[in-house]
Amino acid sequence: MDKRLLDILVCPLCKSQLHLDANKQELICKADRLAYPIRDDVPVTLVDEARSLSADEIA
Repeated sequence: MDKRLLDILVCPLCKSQLHLDANKQELICKADRLAYPIRDDVPVTLVDEARSLSADEIA
């Protein structure tokens, strides 16, 4: 993912910065414990499409 795009993307729920998990192709919001998928190199930052993260996945 382009670093410039990653720098401007924020969580749609809380507006905090998202962190890339390249292995899982997800953008992580640590504040809300949500993972937003990246499909075909396009970040899907819809709350309805996000999955909840466990405490272990946040660490």
